[in-house]
Amino acid sequence: MNTIASYAAIPAQSRGRHYPEPAPQYRTEFQRDRDRIIHSKAFRRLEYKTQVFVNHEGDLYRTRLTHSLEVAQIARSVARSMGLNEDLTEAIALSHDLGHTPFGHAGQDELNECMKAYGGFEHNLQSLRVVDVLEDSYADFPGINLTFETREGILKHCALKHAATLGDVGERFLNKTQPSLEAQLTNLADEIAYNNHDIEDGLRSGLITLEQLQEVPVFALEYGHVRTAYPDLSGRRLIRETLRRMIGRMVIDLIESSQAAIQLSGVQTLDEVRKQSLALMRYGDEMRTQKNVLKKFLRENLYFHPTVYRMTWRARKVVRALFETYMQDTRLLTPKYQVFAKRYEVDHGETGRALAIADFIAGMTDRYAMREYGQLFDLAGLR
Repeated sequence: MNTIASYAAIPAQSRGRHYPEPAPQYRTEFQRDRDRIIHSKAFRRLEYKTQVFVNHEGDLYRTRLTHSLEVAQIARSVARSMGLNEDLTEAIALSHDLGHTPFGHAGQDELNECMKAYGGFEHNLQSLRVVDVLEDSYADFPGINLTFETREGILKHCALKHAATLGDVGERFLNKTQPSLEAQLTNLADEIAYNNHDIEDGLRSGLITLEQLQEVPVFALEYGHVRTAYPDLSGRRLIRETLRRMIGRMVIDLIESSQAAIQLSGVQTLDEVRKQSLALMRYGDEMRTQKNVLKKFLRENLYFHPTVYRMTWRARKVVRALFETYMQDTRLLTPKYQVFAKRYEVDHGETGRALAIADFIAGMTDRYAMREYGQLFDLAGLR
């Protein structure tokens, strides 16, 4: 069994749950969190939420579900090698995208625009709302009542105006302190996963080419190594071998750079980790530079590629139309969200109505949102 580090999160020392519960039998508090996440409706819906490509564009492209599983695999491997808590790491990884909208970042950006007058929309904050409020599987409490440590990891980013309303889980944004190393790790594992896997999806779609990727040093280096070692290798095996080595290189750099930072800081406990002004999980300077070059390449050549842009433009049109229509008549919502809209409107007026509608839209899968649009408008030309 892997030795747990003194600064790792310990289940028995958890800050607890919002609604107190008896301790679980035969599993830890963080294992219970992971299990509740896997059994949630929001987790199942990730199968039909897009990563980069709209869900119906192809069967092999990443979805939010496959992405979350890949993040969990990377994060758990790093956690084990560093003596961190694997179960907490996995729980955070599997839940970090539960609040993501349909249509990936396009849906998120458009819903934020729609919500500008009502406080805006943040998908990390929405993921927290899902586990705290919107899931409805338990008799004793709303949400799924996760531990503080998992909830802290879900909330990777948060505007200060929202952090001030979240109690203990929002304090670190106000105090400029750090979350657990497990939360820090999962944030970086998320980045490793989507950077490398977006390359694979981009190549499969034909929107980026191997020739273009030679401009990216971290790819070109491993691609050259693979071509030298396997001169006859081609096609998917060549790409997969290159990406496998890229992920391995990034993971090794993350482990070694983070271990050096932890040792230099002298931290011995989780409380000492939290008091740091800077994150201790980090890349080395060279890898950080190379990673930023890769992100810039993907942004310019894949995310803003004309084909992807056309998909995202259509997706944004769907989100905008749904939001504005529901705001005009909440009777078009499902019965559950009609109740939410009435309840929230009593307390918060029009802002409450908008919040219920944002909850409804954010929970949609790509295909549900398009079907809903088709029932309300004319779907012809949007596929």
